[in-house]
Amino acid sequence: MPALPAKLTIGQTAARSGVRTSALRYYESLGLISSERTAGDQRRFTRETLRRIAVIRAAQLLGLTLREIRIALNELPEARTPDRHDWQRLSQTWRGSLDRRIADLQALRDRLSGCIGCGCLSLESCALFNPADRAARAGAGAQYLFGDAPGPDAERALPRRP
Repeated sequence: MPALPAKLTIGQTAARSGVRTSALRYYESLGLISSERTAGDQRRFTRETLRRIAVIRAAQLLGLTLREIRIALNELPEARTPDRHDWQRLSQTWRGSLDRRIADLQALRDRLSGCIGCGCLSLESCALFNPADRAARAGAGAQYLFGDAPGPDAERALPRRP
């Protein structure tokens, strides 16, 4: 494979990063990456942008939002490309958020078989989990799965784990 030029076109950047050109434009509009413009108004990305995109993609795979990623990247000195030490610091910052998401997913998994969270798809047990449709006061959808706790009657009716 031939060596890459110092400045990459949007197509070259997309091919090397595995990200569509539309996503690169979107990342740029959010301030996650930046480009220079040629006299013909074409984007040119530095090779360091590839590392920045790799960090963005890794963070997205972890379930982080682009807003969370932007906040973290903006904390880097002079908006530079993250190095190994920066990645370690960023990943430590995201650890608490990931731990909370894992706990939420485990709670969702544990509740899933007993109740839809009162959306309500369980006509047989709805009288136990959601008498008089109390969950409706919290809003539309499966409120118990979104974090609202069912009442004390529902707690007694939920199956216990061995």
